[in-house]
Amino acid sequence: MVAVGGDLRAGTLVEAYRSGVFPMGLGEHGARPLAWWSPDPRGVLLPGRVHASRSLQKSLRRFEMRVDTAFRDVVDACADPSRDGRWITEEIADAYTEMHALGWAHSIETWQDGELVGGLYGINVGGLFAGESMFHRVTDASKAAVVATAAYVFADGDPRRLIDVQWATDHLRSLGVVTVSRPDYLSLLKDAVDLAPPTFDAGS
Repeated sequence: MVAVGGDLRAGTLVEAYRSGVFPMGLGEHGARPLAWWSPDPRGVLLPGRVHASRSLQKSLRRFEMRVDTAFRDVVDACADPSRDGRWITEEIADAYTEMHALGWAHSIETWQDGELVGGLYGINVGGLFAGESMFHRVTDASKAAVVATAAYVFADGDPRRLIDVQWATDHLRSLGVVTVSRPDYLSLLKDAVDLAPPTFDAGS
């Protein structure tokens, strides 16, 4: 934690991500007071490091991947009150929905038989995609969303692009996520944020 207070206006959030910090409340289930975080070490996914196991590759063939067709549904699923460690409040959900309307936030969604079964959402600033939260309702659905996100973000092969996952979990490490120190993260971030953003083809 590096600061407490502030607001969730779009300009504040964009500047926060450009500076390497993100918001999460200190109260119960993410309630205020609002805090700003910069983990050390930081979990990141880098170009060329994405790993999809054979079983995941098999699962990918069963899924339909879409972008930005059900943003608020993804956020609400990530905020499900029954989830352990939930932290996404209505205020957070509304703020990121506004960021989505302004073109800064995206959802990468996993669909199966016409049903939303997993996905993630995050903020895109230049060549940085900062993943905020993900969920799954069937096996491998959230992993599929990570792989799809990487395909979008790293499509042009530029080694300076960066996916931030905040904290590296075993789930994310299995996909190729590694940890870097805060100084190294800030150096990677500096190179990434001034790049042209990737193309997210809505509905694809």
